[in-house]
Amino acid sequence: MNTDLGVASAREWLVTNGIGGYASGTIDGSATRRYHGWLVAALDPPAARTLLVAKLDERVEYGGTTWALTTNRWASGAIDPPGYENIEKFFLDGLTPVWYFSLGDALVERRLVMQTGANTTFVRYRVLRASSKLHFTVKAIVDYRDFHNVTHAAGDGLMADLFGGTVRVRASPGGEPVAWLKADAAEIQVENIWYRDYDLPAERERGLEDREDHLHAATFTTELMEGGRWTVTLAAGNAWHDAQFDAFVAAERDEAALLRAWRVRNESAAREAPLAIRRLVLAASQFLVERALPGLPQGRSVIAGYHWFGDWGRDAMIALPGLTLVTGRPEIALAILRTFGRLLERGLLPNDFPNRGTPGYNTVDASLWYVEAVRAYVEATGDDAALAELWPSLLSIVDWYERGTDFGIGADPEDGLLRAGASGVQLTWMDAMVGDTVITPRTGKPVEINALWYNALRTLAEFAPRAAGDVSRFEKMAERVRAGFARFESAQTGGLFDVIDGPEGDDATIRPNQIFAVSLHHSPIDPPLQRAVVDLCARDLLTPMGLRSLSPRDPRYVGRYLGSPAQRDAAYHQGTVWTWLIGPFALAHARANDDRAGALATLQPLLDRVSEPGNATLGEIADGDAPFEPRGCISQAWSVAEVLRAWHALQG
Repeated sequence: MNTDLGVASAREWLVTNGIGGYASGTIDGSATRRYHGWLVAALDPPAARTLLVAKLDERVEYGGTTWALTTNRWASGAIDPPGYENIEKFFLDGLTPVWYFSLGDALVERRLVMQTGANTTFVRYRVLRASSKLHFTVKAIVDYRDFHNVTHAAGDGLMADLFGGTVRVRASPGGEPVAWLKADAAEIQVENIWYRDYDLPAERERGLEDREDHLHAATFTTELMEGGRWTVTLAAGNAWHDAQFDAFVAAERDEAALLRAWRVRNESAAREAPLAIRRLVLAASQFLVERALPGLPQGRSVIAGYHWFGDWGRDAMIALPGLTLVTGRPEIALAILRTFGRLLERGLLPNDFPNRGTPGYNTVDASLWYVEAVRAYVEATGDDAALAELWPSLLSIVDWYERGTDFGIGADPEDGLLRAGASGVQLTWMDAMVGDTVITPRTGKPVEINALWYNALRTLAEFAPRAAGDVSRFEKMAERVRAGFARFESAQTGGLFDVIDGPEGDDATIRPNQIFAVSLHHSPIDPPLQRAVVDLCARDLLTPMGLRSLSPRDPRYVGRYLGSPAQRDAAYHQGTVWTWLIGPFALAHARANDDRAGALATLQPLLDRVSEPGNATLGEIADGDAPFEPRGCISQAWSVAEVLRAWHALQG
């Protein structure tokens, strides 16, 4: 393990619990983001994510020396203690982060897991080698705040006390417990000391508040000999229980079951799959969460990305095939489709579910991706009973889109194409805003929206005989859209317009949205134009990390995703690379050029990245300029899903 501080603090690990909660941090143990914590609980699954335990600060006395297992960064610039110096090795055992600490001639292991379905984290220490006794001192550093915020110490409020051998953390004196802390066979000392001015360099880089305070709630001490184990349990106030099983064995069992389901679904491909694909199969499980609805207690959803995204309708539908069908979990796919079918309003799926509050419906494409997700599910399973159940939702979407619904979304009676747009509202996946300004409004008839519309109509025409539907209606609508789609061909670029019939006419900006006219199951364009679109995207947009959101030849292009929130939002879709787009590009390349080997080659740089030690997922975005530095969320659902889906499809 390279114990260089820059390396150890830049690499991050992630553990999840299946209900929206997670634990995450850097390899060196320092929190560089407000989103880091060893227990971030989803108090209203999968939302209301709340930081409860920031970390454990551990020291070990051995052989007359005190050794730190953790690292803290302070606003003064101090690094104290420098526990990263004692890391001999860090690796992922499946999804479980594992550290080996070299303490003289002793070797100590730390592992961390979360219990599936509960806001509970288990941290286990094991002495692998020692010639005498080790004395462990572990400080529990706690908090109680929304995970988007930062904390500054108050004179009263958050406090800990001892309750029957367990540390109880309360938000206010006499209040209900918000967290419980327990350690096996340990001496406990309640502290209630505020530690001030932790430094958060990743927040500073993002132009946000970069320091915060946490409460040292209690100290646990114990002694271990070689072969000894010790577990510290961290639990939310509404999730406390005495663990009656080995959580680490359970995690291994669950991961083995995930890989087994994938191998059964992909018997031949699994035999040839590289390490990166196996890692992504496990990573896919981290995004699948519970979302109970009235009358549907077993509802499911998809977290769009860690750390800061909740579940989004568009992301969930795009990611569904790769996360669930490819990995051999169709029952979860159906649960997600049922959940979102219940949430349809006027033909629209929810855009996003905030950490607290009601969902917004400002999206034109989520419902069309829902149709594609149903198509993929039925194709993978042949489940006609599910098709009959979901058919009314599919009809509702097409009916509302045909006659018109909110935000100016509706079919143009002149050509059958979909138009969309409303002042101050972002409706496509290119949805960044700075203040009240929509950076890429794309008002009019966006290219990918109409490719999705055609795909949806063709899908319903295929489904109609199996669902007692009107085949001729959908066939006629689809043919009309295909004829109208010819208007997207751009002599100026050799590809497709990004938007037609906009406020300022047709927009020939070179963006990746046109790739969906080739990659979707039903393409509205002929092979020669498919090849032209793929060639254009390859020339101007393709990078090792995905596709740029704007051609570098465009004067509006921004090659670095850096600066304040306003600066970053302005760059989000103006050149920033999006990893998830590599999946549609690879599939489009294979279709247009009959070249599976070349398509697989475009995935390889990302698979190489996942194969690196300690890495098991794919992030959200990257800079548009070399060296294409990763940015944004460290683990993104549609990035993982689309690479998985494309790789398996290209295996045949």
